[in-house]
Amino acid sequence: MSLLPANVSLQGNLTANLSLVTDSLFNANTGTGAGPIAFDANLIAQLTTVQSLQNDIIDYIRLRLGYGMIDVEADKEHFDMGIKQALIRYRQKSSNSVEESYAFLDIYPETQEYILPNYIMDVKQIYRRGIGSVTGTTASQFEPFASGYLNTYMLVAGRVGGLTNYELFVDYQKLAMRMFGGFMNFYWNKVTKKLTLVRKQPFGGTNPPQSETVMLHVFNYKPDIMLLNDPQVFPWIQDYAYALTMMSIGQAREKFASIAGPQGGTSLNGTALKTEGQALLDKCDQDIGLYVDGGQPLTWLMG
Repeated sequence: MSLLPANVSLQGNLTANLSLVTDSLFNANTGTGAGPIAFDANLIAQLTTVQSLQNDIIDYIRLRLGYGMIDVEADKEHFDMGIKQALIRYRQKSSNSVEESYAFLDIYPETQEYILPNYIMDVKQIYRRGIGSVTGTTASQFEPFASGYLNTYMLVAGRVGGLTNYELFVDYQKLAMRMFGGFMNFYWNKVTKKLTLVRKQPFGGTNPPQSETVMLHVFNYKPDIMLLNDPQVFPWIQDYAYALTMMSIGQAREKFASIAGPQGGTSLNGTALKTEGQALLDKCDQDIGLYVDGGQPLTWLMG
C-alpha cells in the first residue's frame, strides 16, 4: 500500500510537506498580508512511515493467528484489505478521523462553482476580508482590531466608553455584513466536492480578471500517517484489521467442515473464527461509541 491514500496526490492536493495547497496573501515587497497556513516541515522525519506501521499491523495479525505454529492461509492481499477496510470504517464512524482547518480560495468574477480537493469533508463558513460587496483598499475594508486599538488606547485614552463604543461598532459591522454581502451564502456537496456560491462576484476587469481571496473554515480527513501514528487510533485499526482477516480465514475454512485423515480426520474451526471475528468487530464499533479512540463526545445543544 502506498504512503498516501489513493485519492490523495502530491501534485493535486498536497505539497511536498503534506500540507494543504493554499495561496499565500503575504506580499514580500510591502511586508503585509496573511501568510500561508503554518505546517511542520519535518512531519515525515518525526512520524513513523505508513509502510512501517502497516507492516507492524500485518505482523500483529499473523502472530495472533498462530503464524509459526500453524499454517495461516491468508495472503498479503488479505492483510492489505483488512487494513484498508479498517481505515474506511474508522473514517465513517469516528469524529477523530477529521480535523478542523482553514484554507484560502481565490474567487473569480462571474464564477459561482468551485471544486475543492476530495479530502475536504465539510465547509462550515466562508470569511471575507471586507464587510461588503466591494473589495480592495476601499472604505469597506475596515480592520476591526486596528480600529479597536486606535479607539481604546488613543482616541479615548483615560475616558469612559472605549470598549462600549467598540462593541457597538462590531454590532454595526455584523449588521452591515448581513445587509451588503459580507456573509456569503453557499451550497456544499460532500460527494462531488462542489462549492456553489449563491451569488456571482462583480466583474473585476480583465488581463487578468481580479479575484478575491477568501478563507474557508473546513473539516478534512486526517491522512493515514496521522491516524496510524495516533496511539489511541492505532490499536483500534489493529484489532479491526485482525477481525476482518480472521473472518476471511474462517470463511475459507468453513467450506470444508473437516479434512479426511487417520482416526476420523481433522475438524476445522471456520465457524469459530467467524464468530470470534464478528464479536471483535462489534466490540470495535462499541469502542467508537464510547470514544475510546479519542473522538469528541456529544455535547448539549441549545437553540
